Amino acid sequence: MTRALLAGLLMGAFVAFSAGTASAANVKVLMKTSKGDITLELYPDKAPVTVKNFLSYVDEKFFDGLIFHRVIKDFMIQGGGYNAEFAQRPAKPPIKNEAGNGLKNDRGTIAMARTNEVNSATCQFFINHKNNDFLNHKDDSPQGFGYCVFGKVAEGMDVVDAIANSPTGTLHGMKDVPRETITIVSVKRVEN
Repeated sequence: MTRALLAGLLMGAFVAFSAGTASAANVKVLMKTSKGDITLELYPDKAPVTVKNFLSYVDEKFFDGLIFHRVIKDFMIQGGGYNAEFAQRPAKPPIKNEAGNGLKNDRGTIAMARTNEVNSATCQFFINHKNNDFLNHKDDSPQGFGYCVFGKVAEGMDVVDAIANSPTGTLHGMKDVPRETITIVSVKRVEN
């Protein structure tokens, strides 16, 4: 009886310890932009497919030299697809949409951009400039599936604000393009 009780207590302590250190498993990346630095904390426990996909692009330096090509104040800033000449880099195959993970498109969260097809996200992402409840997962229908949040801004919301407040116009047939090119200089993992 004593051994079973001790084993139970040890298991409980292990579970409590594991739960308490869950955030240590989160990965951070540093996104250097022409407007300043943004540190992102990613949640592989909530969006494993999405985080693995995003980090594969980070590790291959895919985002380096790309731009924020779509900026809408009080909505979001979007990047990860185009360079300054509006040439697209070839993306990997689309991934599964993990929008039903319980994370919300709140101010400062990072989510995957996609087309009207639920499972169409590849390399483009956006950072929410305000709470965008209408982008959250509501149900599994094409209209209600939502956009997958997979992390948040840990540092640098002032940079996100500066990007979001940039004057925009139409360029290369696209609306909401910053008039001043805003470059993603580099994105790399931050060692804990």
